[in-house]
Amino acid sequence: MPDNDVQNQDIQQQTPPAKKPRLKKHFFLQLDSWIDSTLWNAGFRAAEIWEDVTIFFRRFRVRGWKRLVVEILGEGMTWGTVGAVLMLALALPAFEETQKDWRNHGDFAVTFLDRYGNVIGHRGIIHENSVPIDELPDHLIKAVLATEDRRFFQHFGIDFLGLARAMNENARAGGVVQGGSTLTQQLAKNLFLTNERSLERKIKEAFLALWLEANLSKKEILSLYLDRAYMGGGTFGAAAASQFYFGKAITEVNLAEAAMLAGLFKAPAKYAPHVNLPAARARANEVLTNMVQGGIMTEGQVLAARRNPASVIDRDEAEAPDFFLDWAFEEVQRIGARLPQHTLVVRTTIDTGLQAAAEAAVESSLREYGEGYRVKQGSLVMIENGGAVRAMVGGRDYGESQFNRATRALRQPGSSFKIYTYSLAMENGYTPETMVTDAPISWGNWSPKNYGNGYAGRMTMQTALAKSINTIPVRLAKEKLGIDNIMKQAKLFGVETPIRKDVTIPLGTSEMTVMDQATAYAVFPAGGYQARRHGIEQILNYNGDVLYDFQRDEPPAERVLSETAAKYMNQMLTTIPYAGTARRAAVDGVLTAGKTGTTQAYRDAWFCGYTGNYTAAVWFGNDDYTSSNNMTGGSLPAMTFKKLMDYAHQGIEIRPIPGVETPMPEREKTKPVVTAADGETDPLPDLVRPRSLSAEATRQLRDIGRMLKEAEPLKAEPEKMAARG
Repeated sequence: MPDNDVQNQDIQQQTPPAKKPRLKKHFFLQLDSWIDSTLWNAGFRAAEIWEDVTIFFRRFRVRGWKRLVVEILGEGMTWGTVGAVLMLALALPAFEETQKDWRNHGDFAVTFLDRYGNVIGHRGIIHENSVPIDELPDHLIKAVLATEDRRFFQHFGIDFLGLARAMNENARAGGVVQGGSTLTQQLAKNLFLTNERSLERKIKEAFLALWLEANLSKKEILSLYLDRAYMGGGTFGAAAASQFYFGKAITEVNLAEAAMLAGLFKAPAKYAPHVNLPAARARANEVLTNMVQGGIMTEGQVLAARRNPASVIDRDEAEAPDFFLDWAFEEVQRIGARLPQHTLVVRTTIDTGLQAAAEAAVESSLREYGEGYRVKQGSLVMIENGGAVRAMVGGRDYGESQFNRATRALRQPGSSFKIYTYSLAMENGYTPETMVTDAPISWGNWSPKNYGNGYAGRMTMQTALAKSINTIPVRLAKEKLGIDNIMKQAKLFGVETPIRKDVTIPLGTSEMTVMDQATAYAVFPAGGYQARRHGIEQILNYNGDVLYDFQRDEPPAERVLSETAAKYMNQMLTTIPYAGTARRAAVDGVLTAGKTGTTQAYRDAWFCGYTGNYTAAVWFGNDDYTSSNNMTGGSLPAMTFKKLMDYAHQGIEIRPIPGVETPMPEREKTKPVVTAADGETDPLPDLVRPRSLSAEATRQLRDIGRMLKEAEPLKAEPEKMAARG
């Protein structure tokens, strides 16, 4: 019995207790059921609601031709909404321009002097001397509107009828003979934008024209247009042009003079009467014809003006450095914001002799090789070591385009950007003799290559920079230096343009200005100190009181590159004009340093260089970003640099380049191995003689010469022969 009890007890102990129901499992089943039923009911109810809505709107359903109209209107509303959102997105950048203090452009009245105290130009508008629109001669207003915008008082800023007419005339003529921009659009460009030819600028111009029409009256728009337009000869505004060309107030000009002034708006440099009086008179005659064709005046009313065209007073033909003055005027506005007076005399840093040489160097290069290289524009900035800007070329023709390519154009610098990477490497323990490897490298999905798609293996840093090897700065940036540090280095050197962060920037893909490059390169001849670029030495009032002095009011230069690193960079950069890619840049008898730069598809070509006395950055390219004919930095830019520097170093004390004690090297007689697109080993294109006469004029002169040769000789009368005997 006890054994059975024990056995039963063991069985009870081994048998597990019965499991209790799992309430948690039942809860999730109920939740799942509730979600399913709720979703099904919601969908069923939504279907019922949609069916009710559909049945309701069936009452308004149209058929036949009415349905076509409704469909078109519906699509129109849809695309109209999309278009409105797109237009708003495009308009926002344009309207940001209006946030600037654009009305106070004329608060400053500035007389500019060169470095020696000679008057070189004026900027700004004295509003007290401006003539109200109601007091201007009626024939002047009519001449301007007949030529620039006949429907000025009918349109709202954009004249679609005028645009269609201009397109028709241009199509018939096979070229651009009429412009479609309204007077308001031209004012928007003058006030807020540049002359850069781009779709973005045209879109901004259109929106700003609408903004001007909405915020200003027609009289205010016309008055601003007449006050702000460039009129040639360094003058801005019709009132200043009247005084400059005719020596009289704008209220006193006659019809012939008014027609000549109105003709200047299209191309002030081309039709400036003090430069080309016949062209100015021919243009004035076109203006008179426009007035007759527009029904503003009759032929009888303009006949006297045709027979007695306007004459101008004699003026010195020396041209003002207008690109420099525009930049200097911006500097005056920045500095003068804290000054008590805005009627000022400004002593600038410009040297008119060097300025003329710089303009001649750029123009002669374009005349000789521009057509061969298929390049139309160039710019240049020259800085004397110490920071004073001595010359500036912002483009080929200020009258044709006031857009300053030296200070405002953003272009890729190509290999001329490599100095920031190399100088940072010198700061981090590298030397010109440090061995580096030219070999394939990849950074993410990007694999940079050298110009010839080959690799040279082991070489020194000096050789890598002289031959402009692409893989070396990329390897340095990726493995040692970092992109952020290279960007900081450029900022320390004085680059003010925001640099776009990208792994490709060691090869110069981030856009910069010519002024920035000249400023940065001036650090090297300064021994590693800031260049402190400036265009203004002093600002005075008309009593002679000095309100601002650069040397007194600006902080001293700070060191941005160690003395050792600056010495190494100078040693490397002085080899490039003699054994590298810039042998055409070497100045006669003067130690020269610098770096070439050429961008992809040959869109931009640079040479940035210096001596112990001057630094200059030179750029050539096209405004529309079209490619040149294989132009490299070692060709036209280097040659232009040499032209200017050969002139600049005549009769002055030649200063040494810090850290370079070796004598000036001889240029290599043999061509170096081409490893970069900056090389100047390609032969120059054939010289192209610029046309000085049109094809039609040439043909007429040849015909006259042929007729004179074929004409029978004159026979003297017998009485006269006897008298002579």
